[in-house]
Amino acid sequence: MAADIKDTTHTVDAAAVMGLLPVRPRLLALGEPTHGEDELLHLRNDLFRQLVEQEGYRTIAIESDCVRGLAVDDHVTSGTGTLDGVMEHGFSHEWGASAANRELVRWMRAFNVRADEDGRPASDRLRFAGFDGPLEIAAAESPRHTLTALHAHLATHVDADLLPCTRETLDRLLGADDRWTEPDAMMDPSRSVGRSAEAAALRLLTDELVALLDTQTPHLLTVTSRDDRDRARLYGRTALGLLRYHHAMADPSPARMARILAVRDQMMAHNLLSVAARGPVLVHAHNSHLQRPKSAMRMWQGPVEWWGAGALVSAELGEEYAFLTATLGTIRHRGVDAPPPDTVEGLLYALPEDRHLVDARRLATSLGDTRPAVRASPWFGYAPFDPAHLTAVDGLVFVKDVRPTEK
Repeated sequence: MAADIKDTTHTVDAAAVMGLLPVRPRLLALGEPTHGEDELLHLRNDLFRQLVEQEGYRTIAIESDCVRGLAVDDHVTSGTGTLDGVMEHGFSHEWGASAANRELVRWMRAFNVRADEDGRPASDRLRFAGFDGPLEIAAAESPRHTLTALHAHLATHVDADLLPCTRETLDRLLGADDRWTEPDAMMDPSRSVGRSAEAAALRLLTDELVALLDTQTPHLLTVTSRDDRDRARLYGRTALGLLRYHHAMADPSPARMARILAVRDQMMAHNLLSVAARGPVLVHAHNSHLQRPKSAMRMWQGPVEWWGAGALVSAELGEEYAFLTATLGTIRHRGVDAPPPDTVEGLLYALPEDRHLVDARRLATSLGDTRPAVRASPWFGYAPFDPAHLTAVDGLVFVKDVRPTEK
């Protein structure tokens, strides 16, 4: 059996990845089973560099705030701001403290500087995107920033009579931002402002502003750039997504958490479909957001299931969406020791190399009727691979031992 499994493995590099795929994907997703381990992010960086240099990739999208990510994109494309500044303010979820993320941003900026020196067009520059909403674990931001930015864009470029409201009306309906960011609202729906009369009115006005942006596209493209148009669209879909998210937070029904998680991944999917218009994109996030099967999580009120961004995008793009799921052997500094030999991770851990790219469908064929066990993790922060998903992924990226991040 070990010899058969060895025959399904390859070196982790861009050429081997492309060799697993039936067509060149518009979105190539690389998942991770845990957050906060720079060794996995360095692997992502290495793969992205190869995809850029060998396969013409020009964009990376990561699981971080889509609005904050605009500052990172401005920095890598045009040098706006400082590296320290964009690392502090351009990422959510504390990703800016990661040495691997800092290395990624620095390398992307250096590549674009060389591109300018070579006289390459702006379309050949590397681009960065966050594709998560302005959300954290315990709260969601006010829609103020994105909604007023969309309104300002339209107020600058279209006839005032076409606007559905004034900025003053938005400010009155929004009220104080701490109404929206109330920390107790995640656990107590009665503390959420998401189903108030003001929130309902804002949702209707936001829909009208987004519709106006769409109907004025021919005019707007004569007075602004496509990047400006794309940014305004990002503001619009994020404002709508935040209002939907707050509405779900105010839901007292048993389906509340399923709705909250589904809205978040819907926002992710919309952002990914938008960024895919730039050309081939490497996407990086937790496996649960990128997998094709339904995502599941056990929370305080019991198990929750929802369709993640990967499932939604795959349904839209078909073979132009590809998913590599990362899994690993050990994270000893987190209490995750060597995997049992009857798990997928255990079978791969028995091989001598430190990293493998595994042809998942060939592995499933090699295993035949053998049903690997589901690995149990002693640490809540690591999600083992579900062997039932072998035929739903395009490849496995296996890392034998994840070592602590050096400070």
